Amino acid sequence: MNSMKAIKIGNTNWQASNIALGIMRMGTLEVSKAVDALKAAHEVGINFIDSADIYGNDPQLGRGSSEIHFGEAFAQSGLARSDFFIQSKVGLFANQENKITRYDSSRDHILKAVDGILSRMKIDYLDSLLIHRPDPLMEPEEVAEAFDTLQTAGKVRHFGVSNFNPQQIELLQSAVDQRLLIDQLQFGLKHTGMVDFPLHTNMTDDGSVNHDGGLLDYLRLKKMTVQTWSPFQYGTFAGTFINNEKFPELNAELDKLADKYDVSKNAIAVAWILKHPAKMQVLIGTMNPQHIRDSAAGSDITLTNQEWYDLYLAAGNTLP
Repeated sequence: MNSMKAIKIGNTNWQASNIALGIMRMGTLEVSKAVDALKAAHEVGINFIDSADIYGNDPQLGRGSSEIHFGEAFAQSGLARSDFFIQSKVGLFANQENKITRYDSSRDHILKAVDGILSRMKIDYLDSLLIHRPDPLMEPEEVAEAFDTLQTAGKVRHFGVSNFNPQQIELLQSAVDQRLLIDQLQFGLKHTGMVDFPLHTNMTDDGSVNHDGGLLDYLRLKKMTVQTWSPFQYGTFAGTFINNEKFPELNAELDKLADKYDVSKNAIAVAWILKHPAKMQVLIGTMNPQHIRDSAAGSDITLTNQEWYDLYLAAGNTLP
């Protein structure tokens, strides 16, 4: 297994690889291909798996098929439970067209959902559990009860959130005894809002609009780990910016730096995120073993400050 840079998860001594493998796309993958993906991740030093109970909607297996395929692949891979930290998320419901129909952060749902995750993944515990999205009907005391029950039973070791803003985190943290360690958020070269707003302080242009409550600075102050989802996407799920003719300037800059560091453009896009002093963890979602290897090479690249800014500007951003 290759070495990969590690980060501390939250304000703890828990250390994990600074790149994680998300298994959202494992839901329709042949089990043998899923085994190949897990082995490739392990070989390059990735030791963190991210999932969600809503991932995958196989026609035969239904919702949660990504975790079913993971469980089968993990059992066949020859890898040990100790080789990976495994995380999942709960709280989303969607219809057959993948349109979100509701959120549910009730005590009973969280407990039932975790039992389902453990059964599908064929494991005894989760290293971390995240509330997938903020629920307007969330009662923090119910979440606290669920967290206590899960931790006491040994089913979940750590807790966090996903797509929460600072006040939502504060509200939940006010009720739960466990320290919230993680906020999983979209971030990458074409989704830079968490960086844009602080740069445009006391200005009146579009960049000065506060969309997230000063989230990135807040998370750094609270020593919470930012896990970045869809690091190669533009929009939300519009597609990748890598080798996309819509973004010639960005791809030219990625090409230049990929040549300099002798890696892929994906690795440079990963290195751009890891350059930020918040010490983020990048979630890559490819199931292609070669793409996993290519992206993982970004773990050990340290861009210069100017290269970071050059990429930021090439992505279409401005500096005041």
